[in-house]
Amino acid sequence: MTAILGISAFYHDSAAALIVDGKIVAAAQEERFSRKKHDPAFPSQAIEYCLAEVGLSPSEIDYVGYYDKPLLTFDRLLQTYLAYSPQGLRSFATAIPQWLTQKLQTRKVLRKGLQGEFNKQFVFTEHHESHAASAFFPSPFEEAAILTIDGVGEWATATIGVGHGQQIELIEELRFPHSLGLLYSAFTYYCGFKVNSGEYKLMGLAPYGVPTEADKIRQYLMDIKEDGSFRMDMSYFNYCQGLTMTSNKFHNLFGGPPRKPESEITQREMNLAASVQKVTEEIVLKMAGHARERTGLKNLCLAGGVALNCVANGKLLKSEIFDNIWIQPAAGDAGGALGTALFIWHQLLKKPREVDPVLPQSGSALGPTFSDEQVVEVLTRHGAKFKLAENEAALCEQTAAYLANGKVVGWMQGRMEFGPRALGNRSILGDPRNSTMQKQLNLKIKYRESFRPFAPVVLEDRVEEYFELTPEQGNPYMLVVADVQPARRKSSHQGATGIELLNEIRSDIPAVTHVDYSARVQTVDSQRNQLFHQLLTEFDNQTGCPVLINTSFNVRGEPIVCTPEEAFNCFMKTEMDVLVVGKAILLKTEQGE
Repeated sequence: MTAILGISAFYHDSAAALIVDGKIVAAAQEERFSRKKHDPAFPSQAIEYCLAEVGLSPSEIDYVGYYDKPLLTFDRLLQTYLAYSPQGLRSFATAIPQWLTQKLQTRKVLRKGLQGEFNKQFVFTEHHESHAASAFFPSPFEEAAILTIDGVGEWATATIGVGHGQQIELIEELRFPHSLGLLYSAFTYYCGFKVNSGEYKLMGLAPYGVPTEADKIRQYLMDIKEDGSFRMDMSYFNYCQGLTMTSNKFHNLFGGPPRKPESEITQREMNLAASVQKVTEEIVLKMAGHARERTGLKNLCLAGGVALNCVANGKLLKSEIFDNIWIQPAAGDAGGALGTALFIWHQLLKKPREVDPVLPQSGSALGPTFSDEQVVEVLTRHGAKFKLAENEAALCEQTAAYLANGKVVGWMQGRMEFGPRALGNRSILGDPRNSTMQKQLNLKIKYRESFRPFAPVVLEDRVEEYFELTPEQGNPYMLVVADVQPARRKSSHQGATGIELLNEIRSDIPAVTHVDYSARVQTVDSQRNQLFHQLLTEFDNQTGCPVLINTSFNVRGEPIVCTPEEAFNCFMKTEMDVLVVGKAILLKTEQGE
């Protein structure tokens, strides 16, 4: 038996992944255990979970892989600070203590984190190498082009590569400070959202605006080439030398200082979001076109933080530049833990790769699961009132009935998902036909901005009835935006603009139809998630609608729930109506204070 542990840590979304004899047996982000969103700390609890899943101790691991080369990253930081000296002194003084005490001591920190029991080989892969490995090796393709795009690794900010069988090779790269991920983060910061987490909000805000500033971005901020490469005018940015993303020159160009967090969102922010989203899509399409031309391959694998921009992914799918696309569900830094472990197994150890065209990466259900006995123990300890369904059929029948009657349901089943999206195991569910459900979920359940859209989950063989996707383009990982079918749309009120668009009923599934008639679609079939498929089928039987709202089981500022206890606590502190954990069904009206 060969056990390989992959680790990502110290930057953003620390995680661990374990491979045993080539099979992915466990993977999880540290945030789910520490309850600190995007926790960058050493993933000790995630590692503990992964090893416990197969009963291994650190001493029984054969290889430990780390998703980054810290010395190369430090070289980039030093060269950047020197290039901007003395402007970067404050930023340098802020960063250097952590580097001296932790990041340059990564090998030592890793040994300590493994209780000093691991005395075998560490492998350090390059950041984008880890992304590329995470994209290709779990994919359903024997060969594919690989595109990785993020903020920055050591030096690379985007790469093009090729994957054949058990080998990957990176053949081109774009280098820091020119970065599509950092461009998007700069606008995230300028529009008053938090960098490294608010990018989703910016993407969701974009359809409320008009891309009035796109020409300014192209003319002043960057010089974009036909192959998707570009150079940025760094005088408009401050991330190389300062503690902010944008400079005064940027602020003057776009009409004033950055929006203060939590202040009113104006048409300016909406238009800026639309503008940077449009430019991002253009660059992704150019990069993909160049990758197709350079590699001559018909399949594409994507990873890196920008691969979580599901609107750009949808445009890429629709463009048909590639015949088939597969995106790593944990496309950000967390996925690097999985990538580095897979890289060791296939590339370094030269172990054969078995392609699974039906269920690559085990449906990304790689986290902890809890027995019915454990669920009952937790609920009993909290004095909760609950009933146990006799079987899965009864569970789905009762849950579907609550959903059909307008109830909001917390749904926790099976193994926790790996990656930022809830895929039906740690989800909050609702009826998409309800015209008030989007506002209700945002304001009363998730406690977040009312403009943010919700994703639909649909039976895969029925997807074409509701969305401009075919079953063959099935998207089980909620990573692609597609348009709602024209036949499902409703005529909008005339004259509404900006945030007023939120009040329009745009389709017969209004709670999951964004203001531009798009939706971030998840498809479900019985092989990937049998119980979730059964619930959707039952909801369809009761209502004639094979679609549900599926949003992650958490509130704003907290990670997705992991345990039954966290699910119960989240249920009790929100206005959720029903909680379904395993076979246990709880009604809010029956619970005490």
